[in-house]
This record gives sequence, structure tokens and C-alpha cells, in this order.
Amino acid sequence: MTATLAAGCAAVGGAAIRSAQVTATADSAALAAADAAIGIVGGVPCERAAQVVASAGLDLAACELAGVVATVEVAGSVGVFRVQARARAGPPA
Repeated sequence: MTATLAAGCAAVGGAAIRSAQVTATADSAALAAADAAIGIVGGVPCERAAQVVASAGLDLAACELAGVVATVEVAGSVGVFRVQARARAGPPA
């Protein structure tokens, strides 16, 4: 019983850590895409986002541009858990 409980807590803890990583990566990817859309850095916005996400070992589930505002969705997994995060970045309103 105790071993099962410990394994369950470890799995949930691992998912929480992975969720934080996915969220941070989504933020970074959205910023990279928005920087490219604005012209601060060269490249295609969603390709920039994909590079950031790939370097973290995660999946870019979606990337959309509305003018110079980038919205990305990043996904990853830990065990049987699938974690996703969405982030948006662009110039101040």
C-alpha cells in the first residue's frame, strides 16, 4: 500500500515539474515567435518557436500569428500524463 502511494505521489510530482517546464517553454517560444514577427530577430516566427520547443525536447502543438501577436501551444508527456501549455506574446497594447 505504501509503495503504491509513494509511486503515485512520485508520478504526480513528476507531472507537476514537467508542467512547469512546458509552461516556461511555451512562454519562451511565444516570445521568440513574436520577436521574429516584429522583426527584432530574423526568421519565420513559427519556425523560431519550433526551434525553442525542440531544444527543450517538447512538441509544438500549435503556432498562430495575428499580426505581430504569436500564440503557441506546447505539449510534453511524463509517464501516462500529457501536459500542455499555451502562451501568447506580442508588443504591449
